[in-house]
Amino acid sequence: MAQSPVPDLPPLAISLGDPAGVGPELIALAWAARGEHALPPFLVTGGAGVLAQAASSRGIALPLVHIDRVQDAAAAFPDALPVLADAGDGVFTPGQPTEAGARLALASLARAAQLALSGEVAALVTAPVAKAQLAAIGFTHPGQTEFLAHACGVEEEDAVMMLAGPSLRTVPLTIHIPLAQVSAAVTQDLILRRCRVIAAALRRDFGIAHPHLALAGLNPHAGEKGRMGDEEERVIAPAIAALQAEGINATGPHPADTLFAPHKRGSYDVAVAMYHDQALAPLKTLDFDNGVNMTLGLPIIRTSPDHGTAFDIAGKGLARPDSLLAAIHMARQAAVFRAAAA
Repeated sequence: MAQSPVPDLPPLAISLGDPAGVGPELIALAWAARGEHALPPFLVTGGAGVLAQAASSRGIALPLVHIDRVQDAAAAFPDALPVLADAGDGVFTPGQPTEAGARLALASLARAAQLALSGEVAALVTAPVAKAQLAAIGFTHPGQTEFLAHACGVEEEDAVMMLAGPSLRTVPLTIHIPLAQVSAAVTQDLILRRCRVIAAALRRDFGIAHPHLALAGLNPHAGEKGRMGDEEERVIAPAIAALQAEGINATGPHPADTLFAPHKRGSYDVAVAMYHDQALAPLKTLDFDNGVNMTLGLPIIRTSPDHGTAFDIAGKGLARPDSLLAAIHMARQAAVFRAAAA
């Protein structure tokens, strides 16, 4: 059941992303569509000059207002995009990433995370960054998710990536590892740990009182009773039984080739896949333009568009803001559920 709106939530914070990518122009497009899409107030941490240049590349008239206090963002938002000046600025260099741009992206992310942790903003939406560029300036985390987990004092294993769109929510149990390593990485402990986080997050951030987690098998036909692999019987099924004993509505292991069929998707709240492409292929097929990457298990709310920097199309007028708009709406709705439950 949907919760009643909470009218006095703080604004959202959006981090700039890499100034050579599509993030700045998508932020400008989102603000320009604020009325049409009934967006909640948001501010951007730094990059006013980058945003102005990115908006110009898309032919958008983008009034900007520098703010020193987060609480000034909501009043400014209807007439101008509020930008918190203390996170720095740079140059919009579409398709040409630079060290200076990576430093600005990191400063913007760090400032936005700080605001979320302090409770000054209701949620954090992160624009895309380039992991290789960040690594070149000494960034030691695999990505923004791990950076935010560290900032929040949460172990990386408990920061869970969920991809969500209008048709599907799905979580990859293992993420950026070679396929040859997946079988060894899928353990009962990992399944239990991740699924506990998922169930708690669906209750807290989506208002689903008794979420149904459908776990996919690893092998074809979910192992066919051991004929095509024994991970289902040896690892996945015992983990599901343990989750059920804890009161979590987990089912499976389901054959992955039918789990995402139309008549199946309505029967569960989230599909838990065993590896990256098992989760992302159906999500991107069904909801490519509206997919959202949400990090579960953090004390803050963090969403992100489900795409990267797209250096190849940055500044060319081709990038669409749909995924960013969906990320903003999802962040706001999660903030509403958390505030209502507080």
